[in-house]
Amino acid sequence: MRKAFLLILFLPLAALAETAYITDNLRLGLHQAADTSDRAFRTLESGQELEILSRDVNYANVRLPDGIEGYVKAAYLVFEKPAKLIVAETQATVDALQSELEETKAAFAAPAATIESLQQQLDASTATADSSAAEVAALSSELDDYRGRQDQYKYSMPFMWVGGAMFLCLLAGFLFGLWWVDQRSRRRHGGIRVY
Repeated sequence: MRKAFLLILFLPLAALAETAYITDNLRLGLHQAADTSDRAFRTLESGQELEILSRDVNYANVRLPDGIEGYVKAAYLVFEKPAKLIVAETQATVDALQSELEETKAAFAAPAATIESLQQQLDASTATADSSAAEVAALSSELDDYRGRQDQYKYSMPFMWVGGAMFLCLLAGFLFGLWWVDQRSRRRHGGIRVY
């Protein structure tokens, strides 16, 4: 019960604990009077560039880039660029670099597509070359087998062919011999067959 009471008591304090920042956006009035006692006729933003014509401890006579002159409090003048300008310049640089990056990406899109296409062609050619190499290896193995058989039968005769050829030669010789004997017999006996 006591813890619940303390929680309820400190709950509004927890709700108020938010993170906040002090703005760096300064507005400075430009006056006609040297002591800035009059009403400002122009408001200058933080980061406004100006030229100091004269200066004392409290006030400075300044000239704006558009030629207008007036007085401002000297305590608000700095000689280094304020964070607002540095951030704006940095953001402009980042934007320019981002634009350049996009242009570079666009410029390299076509060559990247060409490279991708060539890579695919190379992969296809490599696959074809690998299959051709496998086929060449198989044919080389088959050729070696045939050469081995050729060496094995180098000095042997194929008896089936030689026997067949010899039989045909003998048969042709026998038939030619019969015809020749018949022709000689007919010539000797006046064209009559004697046997």
